[in-house]
Amino acid sequence: SISSRLRPAARMKARGLAKPRRFKRTAATMSAMDSKPRAQRRHVVVLGGGIQGASAAYFLSKRDAKVTVVELESVGSAASGKAGGFLAGEWGSGPTTALHKESFRMHKELASELELETFREIRTLSVASGSKGQKKGLEQTMWLDGNISQARLMDDKTAQVTPLEITTKLMEAAKGRGAEVVIGRATGVEFRDVVEGKGDEEGGRRAEGVVVRLPGGDETTIGCTDVLVAAGVWSSLMAPYFGLPEDAWPITGIKSTHVIWKNESGSGRDAIRDDPAALFCAEEPNGTHLELYPRSNGDLYACGIGGSDYVEDRTRLAEGGDCETPSRVKADVSRVKAAQKSAGILSSLLAAEPEHVGACIRPCPPDGLPYMGLISTSENCYISAGHNCWGILWGPVSGKLMSELIMDGAAVTADISSFSPSRFLPKARRGGKGRKMVDVDVGEQW
Repeated sequence: SISSRLRPAARMKARGLAKPRRFKRTAATMSAMDSKPRAQRRHVVVLGGGIQGASAAYFLSKRDAKVTVVELESVGSAASGKAGGFLAGEWGSGPTTALHKESFRMHKELASELELETFREIRTLSVASGSKGQKKGLEQTMWLDGNISQARLMDDKTAQVTPLEITTKLMEAAKGRGAEVVIGRATGVEFRDVVEGKGDEEGGRRAEGVVVRLPGGDETTIGCTDVLVAAGVWSSLMAPYFGLPEDAWPITGIKSTHVIWKNESGSGRDAIRDDPAALFCAEEPNGTHLELYPRSNGDLYACGIGGSDYVEDRTRLAEGGDCETPSRVKADVSRVKAAQKSAGILSSLLAAEPEHVGACIRPCPPDGLPYMGLISTSENCYISAGHNCWGILWGPVSGKLMSELIMDGAAVTADISSFSPSRFLPKARRGGKGRKMVDVDVGEQW
């Protein structure tokens, strides 16, 4: 196994490890570290302002920890602001069962606590197109008026939330308790040696500062007692900050295009608002495997339109790459017509060209499970990333689990042992890593 103790540069190079920055005390870090004794108040630097980072900031701030979130562009600028927001409490299996159940329950609580406008419980249908007059099953919605051969109930206890709202509201609540958001790029973590590790043989170093390059190009070091990596697919670039190999946290970025039909004046889409149902649609000959999510304002979000791009080369995510920032992630407009055609078969309200086209990257580890836990090369650094297509659902429970792990030394709300960031699995073949209802593939697979 990879030892976490700081080694001479030659030994680290021989083992393929990056050399972490040595900690240098500066005015900024001294101020952050020494303003209060460590035992009195923790200062957690969270790398990433998506739902994982926002949720962690929310629960840490409720524990009176000082939180600084380092975000590259803006809160919810990546998948946490652009995903579908489908929630299913009973669709987990094995180690993810508790994540599904507990986080679904927490979403209901947070909807009330944060006064969310977009959360609502809806049913979910399995739909297939076909000739008129050949409908099977009794489950319909008033806006499914096209050529439908099947519309059967999959689950009547699912829900939907607009991801940008919950991510933003979580961060706003954390900021209301003193959390700060710093816009910039984390470029390294600075450590100091400790005499004895608190944990197992992998202990022996503590992070005490995160180096951040600000938009103007200046660098600053933010002093801290703990570091949490929560940067989605970009988390994989940060492993060397902690003395780990570049491929320590393998994550394939699934870059997918989505479209939205908006409930604008004259669109007639109030029916989507008033009679909502999430739809998982059968695969069509044009390569679509639509997932349709009705939003509380009557907008209709669609993904599973085909043409996903597998971002496996980390240089594409690094500076200078075509996916170096969320705003650089571009949609595949060639798939919009396919989405329009497939959706138009199901509903006359979706026959028109969608008003919005976007794209985001889902972070998918080889086994489809997230990385959650202590980073083995330090005593006070953690990761919560790689949540695949369930990032929005699992966001609340993941944030709570990280707050427990950081503040109490153990995650108790759910067992996270299967999500160890040290599992270093080999590259897996594609497929079987999409959304599942327990252990049955549902929707597009990748």
